[in-house]
Amino acid sequence: MTATKPQCEIETTALDGIVVIRSTVHYDDRGYFFESFNARDFATLGLPTHFVQDNVSLSKRGVLRGLHFQWNEPMGKFLRVCVGRIQLVELDIRPDSPFCGKHWSIELTAEEHRAVWIPPGFANGFLVLSDVAIVMYKCTAFYNPAGEGVIRWDDPALGIPWMTNGTPLTSPKDAQGMTLAEWLVQPHARVFSYYHPPQ
Repeated sequence: MTATKPQCEIETTALDGIVVIRSTVHYDDRGYFFESFNARDFATLGLPTHFVQDNVSLSKRGVLRGLHFQWNEPMGKFLRVCVGRIQLVELDIRPDSPFCGKHWSIELTAEEHRAVWIPPGFANGFLVLSDVAIVMYKCTAFYNPAGEGVIRWDDPALGIPWMTNGTPLTSPKDAQGMTLAEWLVQPHARVFSYYHPPQ
């Protein structure tokens, strides 16, 4: 079989393990076309190819979802915005990581066609900046409510500069999330390792 050039490229970020994926978009007078996922390309670029669940969320302006993670089984996410604009925030929660407690943020829009790969060991959240946002993410593990956690979006020790002038709209569960310090003393936190990330 003749090798083909990957229809996407990756950019590293300030947090080791998280990458931004830029798809090759083909435009013409009808609109555009691009491959949102291609297992062969992902394998070539060293990204995971096995996903077991696709999720879609619709949220209105000012909604903040997060900071979510799943430790049983550890879940990685391949996330993109299909409609609208969000501020995506990722927090390193791996106890032995030199980046533990550090966060990384990016604005994602449907028009730019960028996506982000978030491996296990990061708490994920986003704030909706447009009237409506539809976010889709592919997951490497099935959802398990007994094995998920939430870090408070406003944990004062984190200093995350959310792009909002007021109090965002959150779920009761997210509003009652734990602090990062509370998470790091739990035995479950050791599931996430910087040097030996769970597959």
